[in-house]
Amino acid sequence: MMVMVDAMTPEKPSPFAIWWYAIRPRTLALSVSPVVAGLTLAWAQNGDFHLLLALVTLISAVAIQIGTNLNNDAVDALNGTDDSGRIGPPRVTQKGWATAREVFHATHLAFFIAALGGLYLIQAGGIPILIVGILSLIAGYAYSSGPWPISRSPWGEAFVITFFGLVAVDGTFYLQTGFIDFPAILLGLAIGLPAAAVLLVNNTRDRETDTLAGRQTLAIRVGPLGAGRLYGRLLAASFVMITLLALVGEHLTGALLGLVCIPLAWKAHVAFRNATTPADFNGCLGQTASVQAALCLTVSLGLIFTAA
Repeated sequence: MMVMVDAMTPEKPSPFAIWWYAIRPRTLALSVSPVVAGLTLAWAQNGDFHLLLALVTLISAVAIQIGTNLNNDAVDALNGTDDSGRIGPPRVTQKGWATAREVFHATHLAFFIAALGGLYLIQAGGIPILIVGILSLIAGYAYSSGPWPISRSPWGEAFVITFFGLVAVDGTFYLQTGFIDFPAILLGLAIGLPAAAVLLVNNTRDRETDTLAGRQTLAIRVGPLGAGRLYGRLLAASFVMITLLALVGEHLTGALLGLVCIPLAWKAHVAFRNATTPADFNGCLGQTASVQAALCLTVSLGLIFTAA
């Protein structure tokens, strides 16, 4: 159940609503989708499915994203990126609903949960998973913190493709199978590209306030027209990856079911190109996240159908 709070509401919500908003539940599909995709591909290609590994992988992935979201909430309030003029969904530190210290404590707890899960995953996957886990935790902090925060640079979309696409899909696949192959890389890109489009929408909506805060996001660098073109290319490239995946082998042709999402992607693209107000961009955010979720679902179903 979604807890809705008006972004302009001055009253302090209930503690549950505050932390529900802080973890940004609408974004969590971006970490769930690559895990589901990696699990499905592992089963479709090799018949491998280890339930406990799958559950711990999912919990760890979601915990890292929650930690990243919380850290971003606190840091952006402290550095002035989120101020009273914020036009997106409410941020709990900026609103004064929680202190930065409280949000940082929650951040550390989320990353601690991810690290605990990681200890189990390392036993199964060895050194490669240790490296992936360390890099993922560092990236979770480095997205908003440190001397060169990724969120303030033009590299945010590349970060998302890497960690919410390639690392998440291929890491999940590796844990189930013990190796990474070309189809896993293609699927990682197919899932990561629309996730990057979600960030691009967010940063395009915030480009004016981000500029004032000293950010240099990709949306600022390329401008509104460039962002519109890049958005379309990110979504189109995802469908190219799906097509290539289906061509790799007969047992993967079911991935073509993902092409039924093209009209949904086109609708989101039109919405993004026509967006002018914060409400328009917020609606496009939901549409773009839906594209990634639908893509993951249809490709997974197609792979299952072909392999069954």
